[in-house]
Amino acid sequence: MQVLVTGSSGLIGSEAVRYLDAKGYDVVGVDNNMRRDFFGPTGDTVWNRDLLLKETKRFRHLALDIRDKDGIFDLFRRESFDWILHCAAQPSHDRAAAIPILDFEVNALGTLHLLEATRLNRPNAVFTHMSTNKVYGDAPNELTMLELESRYDYADEPYRTHGIAEDMRIDNSLHSVFGASKLAADVMVQEYGKYYGLKTGAFRGGCLTGPRHSGVELHGFLSYLVKCVVQGMPYTIYGYKGKQVRDNIHSEDVIRALECFAEKPHPGEVYNIGGGKNNSLSMLEAIAKIESLAGRKLDYTVVDAPRRGDHICYFSDLRKLQSHFPEWKIKHTTDAMLVEMVDMERARSAS
Repeated sequence: MQVLVTGSSGLIGSEAVRYLDAKGYDVVGVDNNMRRDFFGPTGDTVWNRDLLLKETKRFRHLALDIRDKDGIFDLFRRESFDWILHCAAQPSHDRAAAIPILDFEVNALGTLHLLEATRLNRPNAVFTHMSTNKVYGDAPNELTMLELESRYDYADEPYRTHGIAEDMRIDNSLHSVFGASKLAADVMVQEYGKYYGLKTGAFRGGCLTGPRHSGVELHGFLSYLVKCVVQGMPYTIYGYKGKQVRDNIHSEDVIRALECFAEKPHPGEVYNIGGGKNNSLSMLEAIAKIESLAGRKLDYTVVDAPRRGDHICYFSDLRKLQSHFPEWKIKHTTDAMLVEMVDMERARSAS
């Protein structure tokens, strides 16, 4: 099997490359390190690309921009992809507001280039797209909340037990520019499945994380938080008293879910994918856990104003995903992830 992984030097893309290479697949990775353009030197992923080239046996890397339609179409004419695993994106809620055209070109137009190249050249291939929970905008904030000692929670069922399901509305809310561009891509992925019959699936991620995440202040909250604690850097919490809640899922658990879809595709479907309630943390809870593991306190400030459109509480309802793919289960707990991430950050800081 030949697999195309876009964003192959990023968190989910690099996890996919390692996972699929170990299984003997021919993996082509597309990544032009635009994360450095988005976030500066701290967002650079060249280190991860170089590790991939050393650690893998069948991986080929191409510094191709998904905005380059001709380049993408030429790639699909040369290769015979059986699975397109689309992870490339401008990933920041905040950064998108300053670069709305670039954000839309990467997230929406780049996705369309890949979909159309698949339709014209590899119509029987599987196409899995990493979407985001930001497609729901701030609609989850309209639910009744409970303010507890260290976190917010949903007051009513089924949200309190299961979280946000795929039937949450996607319009008439404030999405952020990033959420809007990712929603455009998400809907096109659905349409290429429902209208054209391609084997497409969109996976609406919560907080995707892991030890190889190049977290920065504007994206990758858990990774960046670990970095701040371990390196003694100051940290700012925006709004909600630090009680805002996110669910966290390890990148390897994400790849296994995408693999389940590739083996048994449901064309045009969408799935929420995150850690669920069991792997959810508020900012205050995350800080306390990381401080305990790192053996040092975080110098943090809480400001009153939240980020525009930010979720007060969000964790993913996984029941649809698990009903379609009962063989998939979350393997990595939040505590185990944090141990990995603190150990990795310490190793990076010492090198």
